[in-house]
Amino acid sequence: MDPLHVATLNLRNLADRWDERLPLLLADMAALQPDLMGLQEVVYPLQQDRLLGAAGAAEYHAFRGWAGRPEYGNSILVREPLRAGAPERLDLGRNRSATRVPLQLPGGGRLTFAVTHLHHEVPDAAIRAQQAAAVIDWLDREAADSDATIVVGDFNADPAEPAYGRMVGADFRSAYAEANGPEPDVTWPSGLQGPAIDDDGDPGCLDYIWVRGAVRVVSARLVFDRPAVDDPGLYPSDHFGVAAHVEIG
Repeated sequence: MDPLHVATLNLRNLADRWDERLPLLLADMAALQPDLMGLQEVVYPLQQDRLLGAAGAAEYHAFRGWAGRPEYGNSILVREPLRAGAPERLDLGRNRSATRVPLQLPGGGRLTFAVTHLHHEVPDAAIRAQQAAAVIDWLDREAADSDATIVVGDFNADPAEPAYGRMVGADFRSAYAEANGPEPDVTWPSGLQGPAIDDDGDPGCLDYIWVRGAVRVVSARLVFDRPAVDDPGLYPSDHFGVAAHVEIG
């Protein structure tokens, strides 16, 4: 069995007090130090993914997949000594994409790890369902070469939406729900207060770690979920992150 610690977080790009949020992000990342992490809304010229990767003692390699424009999108952080193969990107339309990497794990397991961020406009559940279906079809083409698949990210869909049902129907399991029973009540909004905060939509669970195949979920929890000690309106992001300990094989 290959034990892995995986995580996901929507960074909220550079909006809403980025300079104040960064120390909170770095402190939480230095404590978390996952083996694999999927990030969304990464602004590449600011090196946001690499800043997080440099927060603690571990060394990370970043694999990027742009969404909408070349300086912005998703990123996968892979912790040494893990080695990932060449990344592949899937365009999902609506300025969204997914990125995946293959990994040969130390214990012999073969894993496909992917990150995505689905369309955000509240009424457009059908678009999110189509995007989820496209991600599933894309990952299915790698299934024969992998013992397990993990896909993480901001799905902008609560558990009642068709996109969630598409994932379950394709034999993906939510790591948080498997470990804890129900999904968390809220992963967005976090409570971050800022000038550009999006308040379109009801609070809910939008962020997931999905697992399929030879994966045992050991535990899962919310992360990046604590405000600054002196400012209850300052959080690392407008989303909470999700982290899980899993075993592959």
